[in-house]
Order: sequence, then structure tokens, then C-alpha cells
Amino acid sequence: MTLVLKSTIKNVTGVTNTELQRICDYLQGAVYCWCKNRSGEWFSVRELFGGENFDWKGTPMIVLFNKHKTKGKSDAVAISHAGRDAGWILKKVLEDDQREFETKKAELIRKYRWKD
Repeated sequence: MTLVLKSTIKNVTGVTNTELQRICDYLQGAVYCWCKNRSGEWFSVRELFGGENFDWKGTPMIVLFNKHKTKGKSDAVAISHAGRDAGWILKKVLEDDQREFETKKAELIRKYRWKD
């Protein structure tokens, strides 16, 4: 058990198992970096991969955006939906992590913090 507060975890579809594993590994690395450099601070997909890190080209995350673009969605909608997918994957990554994380809903999103 790594999430202090258990909640639903949805599976993300439309990506291969290999793509999903690469995304999970990428997210895990980002979480490790965050916890090392910003211990005690809350994070979400928005903090890890939004703002100045919104351009996912060249990263495993781009398949989430491309999945929605190939369905004919506008860039704005594809970005929004890819972010939601990333949030579900992040939640699963943290659930499987050996460390313990707190979670809360804030600013209409799910946030996490490492319990060190």
C-alpha cells in the first residue's frame, strides 16, 4: 500500500503495453526527481508535465497526446485528455511504488506528497 487514501484507479486504453510501460517508467523517474529535490511539496501531473514542460515531443508521454489527435480532437482537447490519461497512469505508478504517498483533491485535480 503506497497511497494513504485509497481511491479508484482507471486503466488507460489506446496505447500498447510497451508504450504504457515506458510512460510508467518516465513518470516514476519524474516522481523520484520531485521527491529528491522538493521533499514535502505536493505535486500532480500539472506540476510534473505542465507549464513550461507541456511540450511532450521526444518523450514517452507524446503517445497520449497523439492518441487523442488521431481521433480528430483539437490540440486543446487532445492536451486536456492526454493530461487526464497521464493523471490516471501517475496514480497507478504511485499505488505500485514502495514508498508511501498522501493524496488530496485540490484545484480540481489530484495531488500527491511523499510521506518521508
